[in-house]
Amino acid sequence: MFVFIYITSKDFDEAKKIARHLLEKRLIACANIFPIKSMFWWNGKIEEYNEFVVICKTKAEKFKDVREEIKKIHSYEVPCVCSFVIEEGLREFLNWIEETVR
Repeated sequence: MFVFIYITSKDFDEAKKIARHLLEKRLIACANIFPIKSMFWWNGKIEEYNEFVVICKTKAEKFKDVREEIKKIHSYEVPCVCSFVIEEGLREFLNWIEETVR
């Protein structure tokens, strides 16, 4: 089984740091980074920030390892780290993830 892991970060540099860290550890095969506008409740009030999302492609069995690595290096007290199951995909792409992630 394969997953996309959705991670928010404070800026592009942190997003890139997270992606590179996970790639170097071979926990993910690929990462995409996107700018986003986030609005959320924090400490009793609504906050609004420009953030960056990192979407990582990996094997489902690696989620816990990815989560633990992110907790070690992320600047947020409570980082968003969620996985979404890939129900279907191009077989060659999924094979590439399988071969790339250790």
